[in-house]
This record gives sequence, C-alpha cells and structure tokens, in this order.
Amino acid sequence: AQNDIHISYDEVVVSSGASEAIQFLLLACLEKGEEVIVPEPLYANYVGFASMSDVCIQPVSSHIEDGFALPGIDAFKAAIGPKTRAILICNPNNPTGAVYNRKALEEIGSLALEHDLFLFVDEVYREFCYDEEPFCSALNLTGMDKHVVVIDSISKRFSACGARVGAVVSRNSDVLAMYTRFAQLRLSAPIYGQLLAEAALSDPT
Repeated sequence: AQNDIHISYDEVVVSSGASEAIQFLLLACLEKGEEVIVPEPLYANYVGFASMSDVCIQPVSSHIEDGFALPGIDAFKAAIGPKTRAILICNPNNPTGAVYNRKALEEIGSLALEHDLFLFVDEVYREFCYDEEPFCSALNLTGMDKHVVVIDSISKRFSACGARVGAVVSRNSDVLAMYTRFAQLRLSAPIYGQLLAEAALSDPT
C-alpha cells in the first residue's frame, strides 16, 4: 500500500496511458456542453481532451507569488455554474510543480461533496514529491468514494512514455462501468506495455 493507498483490483481499469484515461473520463462523466473546473497554468492537453469530448474547461488562476498553491475555495465557488460537473487537478501539478497538501485536498473535496461534483485527480507525478510533508492521494479523502477518480501512469515513474500504460482508479463502480464501455471500443491497452508495467511495478528498483 504505497503512499498509504489501499485499493482492490476491481477498483482499477488499465488505460492506454493517462491521456486516454482523462479523455474517456470526460466522455463517461460529462455531457456535451458541461464544464470541468481546472486550475491554471494547466497541462495544455487538458484543453484538447475537453474539446474532443465537447465539454468546456473553466479555469481558475493560481499565482507564482504563492508558489502556485491551489486557488482558494472562493475562486472555485465563483467558477461553479449550472453546467459544472467536475473539478480536475494535477497533483503534483504539471506545469507548476506545486504539491497540494492534505488540507488543500480536503477543502476541495468538501466543495465537490457540497455541489455533487466529480473530483478527477491526475497523480502521475506523485513520486516526484520532495516536500517534507508526505504526499496525500485523493483516494484517502474521507467520504469521497463516489466522487474521486484518480488517473495514474507508468510513463513518468519509469520513464516509459512510449509504453502507453496508465490506469483509472475509483471506488465508484458506476464510473468505472461507464469508463469501461469506452475502453472496450479500443479493445485493449498495449499488451507488451502491460507486461513491462507489471515487471516494473513488481520490482521498482
């Protein structure tokens, strides 16, 4: 249970990299024209994934003066509208490098609960966390099992971007079932990439 993350095999769906995972999540959980709130600066491809999914990115700004900390709850509240369906954050953040601690995650999780929003958290960089405070996964937020979906990948952890193997992790079986319908359309994540991932994760040294 690395990073104190406790999950079972049926809470994981293998994806063809984290990019596909984000794309399919947007397709599975949002309807055309709905919105996902994302702190900016943001990973530019999020905009492309949203465009391909016919959904809208609603940005909230973070600032260099405070180390690109997660924007305050008031900023998120101001961005929530009738079409808002999800919040997407990257932790540690790409491109800013900011790490969101447990308190920040709990605050954004409470907001997601209050407004019945999904909380998508891209955690592909979690091994690149050098703060004294330990990394906190969104999967460890209390009472968020139906709302939190984590995106993972081997590409950064093992410098294996070309293997195209990632995963979606959630305790919401309905989300995983809907996600799997899209995953079935491309039949399978790369088999050789999955074998590489299994070997690397079994012996990460």
